Amino acid sequence: MRLWLVRHPLVQLAPGICYGASDVPADPAHTAQCAAQLARELPHGVAGACSPLGRCRSLADALARLRPDLRFSTDARLAEMDFGHWEGQPWDGIGRAAMTAWTQDFARHRPGDGESVSDFIARVQAALQATTALDVPEALWVTHAGVIKAVRWLLSGKGPLERADQWPTDSLACGASCVLALPPNA
Repeated sequence: MRLWLVRHPLVQLAPGICYGASDVPADPAHTAQCAAQLARELPHGVAGACSPLGRCRSLADALARLRPDLRFSTDARLAEMDFGHWEGQPWDGIGRAAMTAWTQDFARHRPGDGESVSDFIARVQAALQATTALDVPEALWVTHAGVIKAVRWLLSGKGPLERADQWPTDSLACGASCVLALPPNA
């Protein structure tokens, strides 16, 4: 199976704000541009799933209007990581002590009393297993940078994540896509 991972379009929020699980809107013009590009690139018959957050739903809806063959189910497991009370705050205003506490216990700490990276990865892994069980040649997720990083981590075969420096640091630009070949029983 090939899994298309598509990051949501640009959001209408000032740069540098933590907005993981927050439902911030996507830029309409960028959404239309991303949908048009993806409509040309995606194969027919792809099974689509989408994060429930509006910035992803807007892209999935725009794609479905351009490509009536595309159908999307909403999957809460594809939502971005929840940063608790850090949501909506500038990253540089969260504080050194709070960031250090997270990086020192990266896998288990709950930043902002939100979701731990371990819990987040387990959630994404459950979605990945459900997708591979579909027995379709192509699948598409309209999702978030964190989810894409979690999939890449899961497929890396590196074992349990323990340290912040193990986590993938690169990510797709908003609206960009990548395609991964999934091993059976991923």
